[in-house]
Amino acid sequence: MSSIAAAFAQGLYTLAQRPLPPQVAKEARRSFINVIGTSIGASMHPGVEAILAAARELGVAEIAPVPGRGERVDVHFSALATGFAGHLDDFDDTHLATVIHPAASVLAVLTALAPETRPTGARALSAFTLGCEAQLRVGVSISPEHYDRGWHITGTCGVIGCAVTASLLLGLDEAGLAEAASIAASMFVGQREAFGTMTKPYHPGKAAANGIAAARLAQQGQKAAADVFEAQGGYSHSLSTKVDFTLMNGEPGERWELLFNTYKPYPCGIVAHPAIDGGLALSMKIDDVDSIETLTLRCHPLVPELMGNPQPNDGLQARFSAIHGVAAALCDRQVGLAQYEDARVVQDDVKAVRARTTLAADASVNRDEVFIEARLKNGSVVTHHVDHARGSLARPLTDDELMDKVRLLVDPHLGAGTAARLAAVVTGLDTAPNLDALFALCTPRTPIKELNHA
Repeated sequence: MSSIAAAFAQGLYTLAQRPLPPQVAKEARRSFINVIGTSIGASMHPGVEAILAAARELGVAEIAPVPGRGERVDVHFSALATGFAGHLDDFDDTHLATVIHPAASVLAVLTALAPETRPTGARALSAFTLGCEAQLRVGVSISPEHYDRGWHITGTCGVIGCAVTASLLLGLDEAGLAEAASIAASMFVGQREAFGTMTKPYHPGKAAANGIAAARLAQQGQKAAADVFEAQGGYSHSLSTKVDFTLMNGEPGERWELLFNTYKPYPCGIVAHPAIDGGLALSMKIDDVDSIETLTLRCHPLVPELMGNPQPNDGLQARFSAIHGVAAALCDRQVGLAQYEDARVVQDDVKAVRARTTLAADASVNRDEVFIEARLKNGSVVTHHVDHARGSLARPLTDDELMDKVRLLVDPHLGAGTAARLAAVVTGLDTAPNLDALFALCTPRTPIKELNHA
């Protein structure tokens, strides 16, 4: 087995035998409740329905749940649907250094395998945490060039983390964990060209399904290339010409990339969040959006690169339009899921504001910063500077703000108070005998398929 894969597995397997450090466990719980919220919030999307319809057509076994739905499907489709839903609204967690969204794919592995593996709450939280940490460590070792070359890093690194979570749940030993991660290194998926389409959230769903497959193959004796990570034609060097394996394997248990995770206040690409903050600030100073003649945002170059679509045609496209986020902030004085509904995106008021808006890239502006300037028709100028976006490491969401977000995602689907009950279960995972109470709360009292045929 390659030295890189062996060291990777050794560090993670050793950590799996120990209690999580309190600060890490706290951040893991925040990530856990956040992604449960985003998964349930998007559970009725047509893309989720398409995945479950495919499962029904194939007549798969009814084994594993999908949060927010009444149906059960097999392990593969549970992983695919849960990972898809968790990432669909671009409302899940984000590791800023890599732009990985780690939790959606790892929750999907846990959801799919929990009925079979029956982990205790503590074991489940540990497997979730280490699956997130694993993919983030792989990510930092090949960043930023990997993402800059057009890969969707949530899919390409996510599959490694998912193989780790699946291996820990299935009870693989250290050598098996190394094999699973190495097998998964040949099972990645995702390009940035998919952004703004239903294919983007498919990437973490497929990462989850493939990670489970990699762990099962390792469990049955399948072998991977011995040097799949460090070989010149292997995983890491194929995906980036600047690789640092010390970031992947160094300081296990001392450096936790999960502690640099963040949670979004707005359901869209994170580089647009400073601009949205700026738009909301200006909305308090401008009474009538029709009075705006021009609007200019001086921002980090990633904003126009990743989210420069000036006139999106639907909600998925709008999630990659910083200009739409600002227009929605000015018109509605709030930015949530409603501002990214297909019907809202094409209305005349936001289209008009978008047409007057320009993104001015400036490399001296930080990624969580923006300077916004509105020139009004009466000749006056209104400006605002966002030093650090809400939800950034410098201004993280508080526990109360995070729970407000989760309530808005969960309670409309599953009933008032459900989010609070889910949070209580997540808080008490250390002593939970299994995950039955968690998934019972994630399931509608009346199955969705019955509601659809009522």
